[in-house]
Amino acid sequence: METQVIPIILAGGKGERFWPVSRLKRPKQFLCLDGSGRSLMQATADRLLNLAGGWENLWVITSSIIADGVREQLPELPESNLLVEPEGKDTAPAVAWATIEVAKRYGKEAVLGFFPADHWIGDCNAYEETLKAAMQQAITEPSIVTLGIKPNQPSTGYGYIEQAQEKSNFNNLPVYQVTRFTEKPDKKTAQAFIDTGKYSWNSGIFIFQAGVVLDELSIHAPEILNPLLEKGKAAYAELEKLSIDYALMEKTKLACVLPANFGWDDLGDWNGVERLLKKDRDNVELATHIGLDSKGTVLYASDEDEVIVTIGLEDVVVVRDGKVTLVVKKDRTQDIKKVVKSLSKDDRFKKLL
Repeated sequence: METQVIPIILAGGKGERFWPVSRLKRPKQFLCLDGSGRSLMQATADRLLNLAGGWENLWVITSSIIADGVREQLPELPESNLLVEPEGKDTAPAVAWATIEVAKRYGKEAVLGFFPADHWIGDCNAYEETLKAAMQQAITEPSIVTLGIKPNQPSTGYGYIEQAQEKSNFNNLPVYQVTRFTEKPDKKTAQAFIDTGKYSWNSGIFIFQAGVVLDELSIHAPEILNPLLEKGKAAYAELEKLSIDYALMEKTKLACVLPANFGWDDLGDWNGVERLLKKDRDNVELATHIGLDSKGTVLYASDEDEVIVTIGLEDVVVVRDGKVTLVVKKDRTQDIKKVVKSLSKDDRFKKLL
């Protein structure tokens, strides 16, 4: 019997660095940022449907605050395949609870894939072939396979994965034992990583058999797994906020990495939109823009009737949404999260979140 493949979309993120377009009830994964007409989450589901064999085998885990938005975004998704967390506790509880629920329905032999809802993929055919190779590895021997992204620059915005010896090869796609996961490095360290040829960016995509991860969680993160086994999502209130990297991937001896090259961007902030869309243009215009001597700008307006006029601007992001205008230098977009945090402390501005 062919092994069942269950893709699970992780859709609980806030995407605060895309504020003011990204809001609490309209997070980044609900936005269309590439002009395709499909939101990031809809595009993620589109890419995974063939692998899942249809909507009946595609799952989403999300937070209670945006669950209705997920239902609107993916009306074909069966209600029984939507897991709603009572509160966000990062990816370790999400992965653990979803794995428990999928194993109940499909058995511990089922192969699960976890996919962030808000990534961009360039070559969908290469993406699917890479996932099939990762799933072959997960079926062949107990493994937790993560997709590594081959770095094209010494980025300081991602964690890195160091690979050891090659374990296997499927359709000319090698799978390596993981030596270690690293935190986000400084630029000099990132360049040193790349120069070795043994490091990949951590994509946050994981593939494994359900039973393998349940066994590994019981060893390395029983404080996450056991309450969920006992109480289901009612256990969330007592769970620690932990990423799956910290809770499991940095500890397990079963971690493997498959370095991938299918065109990938996590679109972490507005600079990601520029990487995606700029090409040979002076500016990235997701708005009606009248510019004089402006270059290297990213412009976005939610209302197509609005006009943004710039004169002499360079390397600036301008965003219009509702009653908010954001103007930020491109090298300061990481600080948008700080502004959102300060707004949340002022009752006058909470309606803008």
